[in-house]
Amino acid sequence: MAKAKNYDVKDIKLAEMGRQRIEWAYREMPVTKLIRARFAKEQPLKGIRIAGCLHITTETANLGLTLQAAGADLVFCASNPLSTQDDVAAALVEFGIPTFAIKGEDGDTYYKHILAALDHKPNITADDGADLLTVLHTKKKELLKGVIGGTEETTTGVIRLRAMSKAGELKYPLIAVNDADTKHLFDNRYGTGQSTIDGITRATNVLWAGKNVVVCGFGWVGRGLALRLKGMGSQVIVTEVEPTKALEAVMEGYQVMPLMQATRIGDIFVTVTGDKNVIDKKHFDVMKDGAIVCNSGHFNVEINIPALEKISVSKRTIRTYVEEYKQKDGRVIFLLGEGRLINLAAAEGHPASVMDMSFADQALSMEYIVKNKGKLEIKVYDVPEDIDKEVARLKLKAMGITIDTLTAEQKKYLASWQEGT
Repeated sequence: MAKAKNYDVKDIKLAEMGRQRIEWAYREMPVTKLIRARFAKEQPLKGIRIAGCLHITTETANLGLTLQAAGADLVFCASNPLSTQDDVAAALVEFGIPTFAIKGEDGDTYYKHILAALDHKPNITADDGADLLTVLHTKKKELLKGVIGGTEETTTGVIRLRAMSKAGELKYPLIAVNDADTKHLFDNRYGTGQSTIDGITRATNVLWAGKNVVVCGFGWVGRGLALRLKGMGSQVIVTEVEPTKALEAVMEGYQVMPLMQATRIGDIFVTVTGDKNVIDKKHFDVMKDGAIVCNSGHFNVEINIPALEKISVSKRTIRTYVEEYKQKDGRVIFLLGEGRLINLAAAEGHPASVMDMSFADQALSMEYIVKNKGKLEIKVYDVPEDIDKEVARLKLKAMGITIDTLTAEQKKYLASWQEGT
C-alpha cells in the first residue's frame, strides 16, 4: 500500500516493528476481527471521513484498520502527549492512515496535530477525552456543518460532552462509548486496573506487598485497581466524595477515610477521579518521605503539579518517568509520568483483549451514526443496547463460551404481571 504523504511521526523507519506489534495485538481481538470481516464485505463507511483523536497504540491501530476496511477515509492524532507508541504511529502511516502523533510532544505540537487531523474535514469524530471535539467547536467552527456525529471513548470526555450538551454548546450528536456496559464494566475495571499497576511497576520496580496504596476515587477504574492491589498484597485505602461509592468500598473490605488522613500514611497514591487538584499542596505538605504520586485519569490535572513545583527546592529525573521533588525539610516526593495517565505513559495501556470490546463498540457506533444520518438529535446518546449486547455475545462466542436462553414460557412470565403467589 502506498505511504500516506501527510503525517508527523517520530521515525517512519519504526514501521516494521509497529506492524509486528499490531499483528500480535490483533490475535487478542477476535470481536474486532469478526467486525472487520463483515465491514470489508459491506463497506458501511464508504466515503466517510473520520478524524480520530485517540491513544496511538496497537489496539487503536486495529480499530483504524477495521474502519479503513469499512471504506472510511481516516486520519489519527494523539489524545495525550505521552501515550503514543512511535512504532505504531509509523506503521499506521505505512498502512495508508495519516497519523500525527509523537510520544513526548509538547503542548503546542499536540494541538497542532489536532488541527492537522481536523484539516481532514471529518464527517465523524472519534475522541478519547474530547480535545478534538472541543477544538472543533471553538477554533474550527466552519467545519461543524460537515459533521454528522461522533463517539467518545472515556469517562472524562463524556463528562465534558454532557456539560457541553447541558450548556447548549454541543453542535452534533455524540455516542458515549464509555458508558456501554461492554466498555466501562471491562475496559475501565479490568483494563485500567491491570495496566495502571503495570505502568507503576515498570517505572519504579516497586514491591506492592505490604505497601499502603491510596486509591483516590472508587468508580469503575478505582474498583478494578483496588481489587488488583489487594491481590498483590497491598493495604488499600480508598478516598471518595460520593457516599454510596464510599460505602461500597467499605463493604468490599477496603479502608475508607478522607484523603488528608490517608496522606499521612500512604506510600503510593493513584488518582482516578476525573477531577481537578485532587492531590493538592496541603497533601504534599504532610506526605511521608519517599511517597510516590501518580495519575491514571485522562488529564494531568488531578495532581496539582504547579503547587508541587512551587514548594519544592529541587527537582531531578531519577528514573525514566520518575521525577524526584525535594522539599525544604529534606523529604522527597516522586511524581510519575509527569502526572499523565501512567498506564500509557510508562506502559502499553490496556491489554488488547479488553480493548477488543471497547473498539468494537466504537466501530459499530460509527456504523450506527452513518445508518441514522439526519435522524439523530443533537445530544449525547448511550450506545444502543442491541450493539452493547451484540459485542458481549461475540466476545463470549470467541471465548468458546455458551449461555442459556429463555424459554417461551419464561419470556411470557417476565413480560406479564398476572401470576403471583
